[in-house]
Amino acid sequence: MRVLLTGGAGYIGTHTILELLAEGHEICVLDNYSNSSPEALKRVRSLSNQDFKAVEADIRDRAALLTAFENFRPEAVIHFAGLKAVGEAEKYPLTYYDTNISGTLVLLDVMTQTNCSRIIFSSSATVYGEPDYLPIDETHPLKASNVYGRTKLMAEQIISDWSHSNPGTSCVLLRYFNPVGSHESGRIGEDPKDTPNNLMPYISQVAVGRRSHLEIFGSDYETRDGTGERDYIHVVDLARAHVAALGYAAMHGGTDVFNIGTGRGSTVIEMLAAFSKACGTELPFKVVPRRAGDIAACLADPSKANRLLGWKAKHDMNDMTKSCWKWQSQNPTGYTKKNQEKE
Repeated sequence: MRVLLTGGAGYIGTHTILELLAEGHEICVLDNYSNSSPEALKRVRSLSNQDFKAVEADIRDRAALLTAFENFRPEAVIHFAGLKAVGEAEKYPLTYYDTNISGTLVLLDVMTQTNCSRIIFSSSATVYGEPDYLPIDETHPLKASNVYGRTKLMAEQIISDWSHSNPGTSCVLLRYFNPVGSHESGRIGEDPKDTPNNLMPYISQVAVGRRSHLEIFGSDYETRDGTGERDYIHVVDLARAHVAALGYAAMHGGTDVFNIGTGRGSTVIEMLAAFSKACGTELPFKVVPRRAGDIAACLADPSKANRLLGWKAKHDMNDMTKSCWKWQSQNPTGYTKKNQEKE
């Protein structure tokens, strides 16, 4: 199948390309490299020993998008492109709505013009807000409590409405929990360009000396050790979920939604301990006050994806931390070769 990946040069996109190529799909990546690097795509080509098309363009650029679609004629789209930092979204909401919502509108319009009828959307568990119950299944109320989550929820609704008004289309919404880890080669991984917003890349940067210590936001939550508990999923398992979703979309019409997680939770302290074991040294941390908006625990019920997609997470916490350390230790400054000072 010919598959176009918006934002395909990013962390999740690069791992997904490898899985798609292994299944024989033909790939075109569209990315503006605002939070990614062309170097990542070079490494994917090297790892896969396969070539694929890449177009540098912004998801909001209708003319560029239309040209890419007319040249490649994709049979399906995996829509990764978007801004994703929760804190940044609160500071710059219009930027987030413009990129995440306007970009999705342009994409769907171009898909309509070029008769591309299948889309897999990169959504997020943030659409659920503070959980009413755990684990969270797909029928849980949707009540996104921050700008980033609201952009994902709005995009989900837009895609669903588009599908409803266009018979014969197929849309799969994947609600990620907490992607971590890296490819087993250590050649590709998560490379945030600014201060990491997520736990694992922050711990990684402490481990390679780019940061002095980890700040743990609150130790008085109602969890096993008082620190926040999350459902972490290995990025390779997440990539495999996209391949499964693509197969599902080829066989089913309309819109469906799936939680992509493990169903198991790890606290911040547990993740820090696992990473310390992986890198062979105790990593320093400080407990600081809670962050506004943080919740105690968030865990997925992935049984629907297990049942209907034929997919299940295979990697455990040790796999996640070992692979992440391999990536970060081999690439202490990510995809860039220039030295960076400790922060």
